[in-house]
Formats: sequence, C-alpha cells, structure tokens
Amino acid sequence: MRDARELRHAGKWTQMQLAKAVRTSSSTISRLESGEGPVPSDLPPLLDQVFMTDGLFKRLYGEIQREGFPVHSRRRIRLEPDAAAIAEWSQTVVPGLVQTPAYAHALFRQGDPRAGDSEIRAMVDKRMARQDVFLRSSPPDFSVVICESVLRRTVGGEDVMRDQLGALLSHGARRTSVVQVLPLSAGCHGLMDGPISILTALDGSVIVYAEGVRSGAIIEDPNAVKQLTRSYNLVTASALSPDASAQLILKLMEAP
Repeated sequence: MRDARELRHAGKWTQMQLAKAVRTSSSTISRLESGEGPVPSDLPPLLDQVFMTDGLFKRLYGEIQREGFPVHSRRRIRLEPDAAAIAEWSQTVVPGLVQTPAYAHALFRQGDPRAGDSEIRAMVDKRMARQDVFLRSSPPDFSVVICESVLRRTVGGEDVMRDQLGALLSHGARRTSVVQVLPLSAGCHGLMDGPISILTALDGSVIVYAEGVRSGAIIEDPNAVKQLTRSYNLVTASALSPDASAQLILKLMEAP
C-alpha cells in the first residue's frame, strides 16, 4: 500500500503522527508503506477515515487479501463480497466464513507445523477478513449445513471449540443466516465427496466451488451446478431444523 506513503507525504505527516491517528505503531506504518509483512485488518478503514479516501484502502486491502490466497480459490474469494446468496456444506471442518480466529489458528497450525507465528497470524487475518461480507449494509443470504461429526471433533482444545460452537449459534441467530446440522444418522447423500460453496451473484448467476485438501475448483457448467444444487437441497432437507440444530449445538457447548 505505497499510496499511504504518498498521501502521508502530501499531508506532511510523519510516520509517528499517522500511527497515532490510526491507533497503531510507527513500525506497522513503515511495513505498510514498504509492502512488507501482513496488514492488520482494522487498519485500511482507519486510513480511509484519516485521508478521506472513500474506501480506497479497503479496496486495496481486499485485492491484497485475494492475491494472498491459493490460485484455485482466488475467484471464489473475489465473488464472495458481492454475492447475493452463499450456501455452504462441510463434513470436514467449520467453514471459513463462520470460523473463529482461534479455531482457524488451530487448523492452520496443524496444517503447516513449520510456518512461523507471523505467517499463521497472516493466514488467520486473511480468513477473518472474508467475514466482512456479513458487515455489509445488505449482507448475503447465508445458509450452512455442517456435519455433526465436525461439531464433535475438538479443534484447538475445549475452550476454542466451545467458542466456535457459540459463534455458530450467533450466526444462526442472524436474520439473514440459517445454520443447520446434518446428524450422523442421516446416512448416505450426494455431497459426501467434500465441501462445497454455492454462490449466487446479484444477476442471478450461480457457481459452485468444490474444495479438496490442497485444491479446489470452480464449477460453472449449468448441468453440474444444477445437480450439485439439488444435492445441497437434499442435504438441507435431511438436516435438523435450525431450531433443533441450535439445541444440539448448545448441548455440545454445555457438555462437560
């Protein structure tokens, strides 16, 4: 974000003065201007306020975040902020859009044990930045179905998991969100191969993102999208109702 340096010079600010104005350290401003290291997710909106740049830094931050994701997922990340509706299914982990920072940290740490702490923090920040989609004045309709096994698998320890379950309850309480649990008793279904995300754009077009362990693919073929959407609808029909799902999540939260 070298634009910050130009605007700072134009305004005759020192790095220390700017840091004080946006409530951060001068070393963070230095890293921001040099393009080195991660950018704190709360910094771009503050820069926009100070420089009165009408969302410039927030947009730049979004571009940086998207480029930081694996190639196979970048288009999906580009589409999320403007989606009219997002539907997700996962039988492996809690989907990224509803993960807590601690849950995401535990996943990244296990997935890359050689990564440094700063790398892990940067990955967590990128994942959390995706959740800004829910802060829009008109957030997308969001529905998620999670396998019961995901909720019973402890990730990051009991406290981390309890907070994660609490976050799912909070999401389920949103007017524009639906959280459902597919019970283990539901049996075989058409989405057992892996997690998917169904994104509906404002113009009504639909794409499906199918995710693997280290890979992913955007599916646009109308017949394939139709088949996967049908499979998702069948999974939601087999899942517990939103109220029953919330009761199960609360029961697991309160379990000793």
